[in-house]
Amino acid sequence: MSLRPFSDHQRGLFVSVDGPSGAGKSTIVQHLAQLLVAAGEDVHVTAEPSEGPIGALCRELTETTTGHALACLYAADRYHHLEAEVRPHTEAGRVVLSDRYIPSGLVMQRFDGIDPVFLWRLNSEADRPDLAVILEADPEVISERLSERGPHNRFQLSPGSSHAETHFYRQATERLIQAGFDVLRVDVNRQPPEQSAALIRDRLLTFFAPAAG
Repeated sequence: MSLRPFSDHQRGLFVSVDGPSGAGKSTIVQHLAQLLVAAGEDVHVTAEPSEGPIGALCRELTETTTGHALACLYAADRYHHLEAEVRPHTEAGRVVLSDRYIPSGLVMQRFDGIDPVFLWRLNSEADRPDLAVILEADPEVISERLSERGPHNRFQLSPGSSHAETHFYRQATERLIQAGFDVLRVDVNRQPPEQSAALIRDRLLTFFAPAAG
């Protein structure tokens, strides 16, 4: 299956990939990047927290800062990430793949009891991705994966965190759809990461089919 290069367009493409911890986001993003490069695309892979100064502060303070303060810090990194990295690459015609974006911003601070309405408003001025990919996984499956690899942050230490995070992502996904985001749900339970990446690649092909015509 050939994919017409998005570089034919003046502006590139911004794709976000989110989902519960242990769903395989980073692996799927890397496979997707390889598929797009093989199709002739100029691809830039990024993640949140970003590699910028605010992102570094997020990583430093995630374990000790909670609630509204941490939510605002992550939102500040998101807006800086857009300005300093995402927009320059899409404006240069590249495909930008972000491992975590707005959906994660609507989920993670829920563990600190933050009102989802506040989180939505906090992120409401961030650029909409051209495609928001949401990975969906059985909470029992991802709980086993987290147990095997060990927790990466304090949110994964709480009892039932996988079930709670899965529930929060369902709510966030519905909110994004209601707001008119172009959302692609990918069930990662019964397929390897490379197959999930191929499904996303195929969706992008459909996304640009009118332009290719």
